[in-house]
Amino acid sequence: MDIADKLIQEHRLTKDEGVELLNSWQDPAVADKLAAEALRVRREVYGNDIYIRGLIEFTNICKNNCFYCGIRKSNPEPDRYRLKKDEILDCCAYGYKLGFRTFVLQGGEDGYFTDERLTDIVKEIKSRYPDCALTLSVGERSYESYKLLREAGADRYLLREETANEDHYKRLHPSDLSLHTRLNCLYDLTSLDYQVGAGFMVGSPYQTMENIAEDLVFIQDLEPEMVGIGPFIPHKDTRFADFPAGSVELTLFLLSVIRILLPDVLLPATTAVASMIDPEGRVKAMLAGANVLMPNISPIEHRKEYTLYDNKEGITSNAESKLKELKESMEAAGFEIVFDRGDHKTLLKSTSDSETDELEKEEKKKKKKKRRRKRKNRKTNKRKRKKEKPAHQEPEEKQAASGKKEKTETKKG
Repeated sequence: MDIADKLIQEHRLTKDEGVELLNSWQDPAVADKLAAEALRVRREVYGNDIYIRGLIEFTNICKNNCFYCGIRKSNPEPDRYRLKKDEILDCCAYGYKLGFRTFVLQGGEDGYFTDERLTDIVKEIKSRYPDCALTLSVGERSYESYKLLREAGADRYLLREETANEDHYKRLHPSDLSLHTRLNCLYDLTSLDYQVGAGFMVGSPYQTMENIAEDLVFIQDLEPEMVGIGPFIPHKDTRFADFPAGSVELTLFLLSVIRILLPDVLLPATTAVASMIDPEGRVKAMLAGANVLMPNISPIEHRKEYTLYDNKEGITSNAESKLKELKESMEAAGFEIVFDRGDHKTLLKSTSDSETDELEKEEKKKKKKKRRRKRKNRKTNKRKRKKEKPAHQEPEEKQAASGKKEKTETKKG
């Protein structure tokens, strides 16, 4: 049995198997086989439905200096902004009128949005739109903060780990950020019963096939409700400006792999895919297993300042015309945009479900949380036992000075 067939039958991969599979991503026979299976699984679970989310980029102010990001703290180029509460609510009102039933509040780690301010906004949105889901994507916060936001009404939380390999993480971030903290945030979110979204960049600087295989293993073990992946796109105002972009074809391949690993997952066709590919890029992502779109409903005058990477798609598009365009392209490919919350399959309630079915679902959720707690404890204990041994971590100043030299480093794959 080849590795692709094993994945299709077992829905699991070890790291070594992941590397073996990834080394065949340019083989059309393997890519087509996985895409066909991913599409079959996706249709079996979600039919031809495409869920839409209204994206509100409400602040481009961030305290962090992630080396790849266009809104990093030390970049003087973007005009910084933050939307007022009323402006955020106006975006929701506009999106609701268009049919959106999920809003995604995404922003940098802006200290202005304290727990008090953010919970107030969450409560107001949920009060005005009780039939809508609210997703937050506002970075690393404390367990207590996540708990307050959950109690205020937040339903989902997106927090991409970007890479599951510690050494790789250190090459993409300054020393005040750690993968350990990032992963613990994901475990905290899971324990608070959010619908959790994780994910990673494809083709980021210094990334190897072994790194991607680790990402896949991490995701299959975490079992998040959502996974967001997209090709790395360099930003002109970062040290990685001259690095090559990630491969769209490899991204599509990985969408198929993730759909097979996690059949119920909510899998977006990200903006990064649309920014690098032809006009049918989102359709190609759907045919590879994706089932979520996130049109931008932020004020158009601010979108050009929320550029995490260059050539971002949709910064001048009117949301109404973009939604019409997406509906037409999806319908032409045999898909249908549906106007509801678009929850994860395990949370969708059918009137035909029996009480036994509900009990089984609840028991499954409890077991899932227990497995995640065990994994978190194992990782914590392992770090305590491990002798102090510095990983590859250059000071930010040294990395900046050596950036040009490192740009020529060859990446595997």
